[in-house]
Amino acid sequence: MNDFLNEVYYNFNDPAIASKQRAAIDTVQSQFGKEYPNIINGEKIFTQNKTTSLNPSNTDQIVGVFQKSGKDDAEKAMQAALTTFETWKKVPPAERANYLFKAADVMRRRRLEINAWMISEVGKNYLEADADTCEAIDFLDFYGREMLRYAAPQPIIPDPAGENNEMIYIPLGVGVVIPPWNFPFAILAGMTAAAFVAGNTVVLKPSSDSPMMGWLFMEILEEVGLPKGVVNYLVASGAEAGDYLVTHPKTRFVSFTGSMEVGLRINELAAKTVPGQIWIKRVVAEMGGKDSMVIDSDCNLDAAAQAVVAAAYGFQGQKCSACSRAIVVESVYDEFISKVKAIVDTIEVGNAADDKRMGPVVSKKAYNSILDYIEIGKQEGRLITGGGAVEGKNGYYIKPTVIADIDPMARISQEEIFGPVLAIIRANDFNHGLEIANNTIYGLTGAVFTNDKAKLQKAREEFMVGNLYLNRKCTGALVGVNPFGGFNMSGTDSKAGGRDYLLLFLQAKSISEKSVS
Repeated sequence: MNDFLNEVYYNFNDPAIASKQRAAIDTVQSQFGKEYPNIINGEKIFTQNKTTSLNPSNTDQIVGVFQKSGKDDAEKAMQAALTTFETWKKVPPAERANYLFKAADVMRRRRLEINAWMISEVGKNYLEADADTCEAIDFLDFYGREMLRYAAPQPIIPDPAGENNEMIYIPLGVGVVIPPWNFPFAILAGMTAAAFVAGNTVVLKPSSDSPMMGWLFMEILEEVGLPKGVVNYLVASGAEAGDYLVTHPKTRFVSFTGSMEVGLRINELAAKTVPGQIWIKRVVAEMGGKDSMVIDSDCNLDAAAQAVVAAAYGFQGQKCSACSRAIVVESVYDEFISKVKAIVDTIEVGNAADDKRMGPVVSKKAYNSILDYIEIGKQEGRLITGGGAVEGKNGYYIKPTVIADIDPMARISQEEIFGPVLAIIRANDFNHGLEIANNTIYGLTGAVFTNDKAKLQKAREEFMVGNLYLNRKCTGALVGVNPFGGFNMSGTDSKAGGRDYLLLFLQAKSISEKSVS
């Protein structure tokens, strides 16, 4: 087998490639408004209650109509997964991995189509959508190879007494996978594939803001012949079906990516043992961040400003890794603000289908929450640019916003906004900047810009984040290259896309055999 290589993004500056992407968007938008069932044990399930996925770039457009299941369907999905686990766990690891490799090949073939649905459902521009799809392909290729590595004989110390010893990795059982809407294909595919390639079965509950991306993934799994019941697709009420599954005695693990509040609730519910439960449930959680970039006086300010803007406003700031705080040393503070403003003022906001640099935020709920935080920020600091909604557009459009002179303990410095809002904070010097960077409850990503090697080393040792970037932006982790996951309230540091990740869905069994004379 060839070595793992990351998928290469399309160059949408090439008019021919951009034209193909636009044609794919037109094709998928011609299919808007269809209804899609849940899938339990391969069976299509329709419910009385429905949920509607809207195009955030044009809220008059219905991307699709989806089901909204409750406890009854959640129990059906659990029972399907439990039954299937008894056969799926016995499927050879190489065969399980091959489903991932085949699915990755289908994703390559359908890449522009997948991009087009993502552009339409969550408002990503062409490159952001393509990066998401490429990451999904990477996850499948990487985790398939990782399963082969874990299935191989594991190194242990030989027994001097001559016993035959081995250690093998076996699956856990049924897992509940709850992915987010902001990387609606990559994270969903990665979380789900890691679980089932390890021999587990899954109840997949996609975000109600991006159910179409989960449906596409199920289509692909069906296309490659994954046995029914291995993955059960359940668009459902979080308060009803979600809690039911998390607290179910047969749930062996919960894999979650989303807000801190929901992640902590899942962790609390999963920690309570219920009748019929014979294990401690595992919780794999990635729960967001309040990510800082520290800008020192001796760095290339133009490069730093470009990096901060890219990290702050990529996908409208709706990334757990997004730069929401620029902490700038006092001697270059005003100059840096001027450079950032000049770049931000060139950002065009508009329909994601037209490949504007910034599209809409994902939903009305997100739109209202972000606008509320902007008003808070105006009271806490000095508005540099932006500061409100984009008027005259039928979508959830917000201006890229910069607010300076923010106190390190201000609300917009401490609370996750998840939108296109950058707080700029003044630091006395680099050491003070690093102190401010560490002053939140989160610890996901961070970056520093400095030419001083001693300061870079200090950041390595003291900047408490799971993903630290030196002289580059704090977004853009690559599978296998930058294993991703954070400290503190950012989650369990699960390191998605790393060599440790599959261990979260496996358990080790040590076997010793003594020769009989």
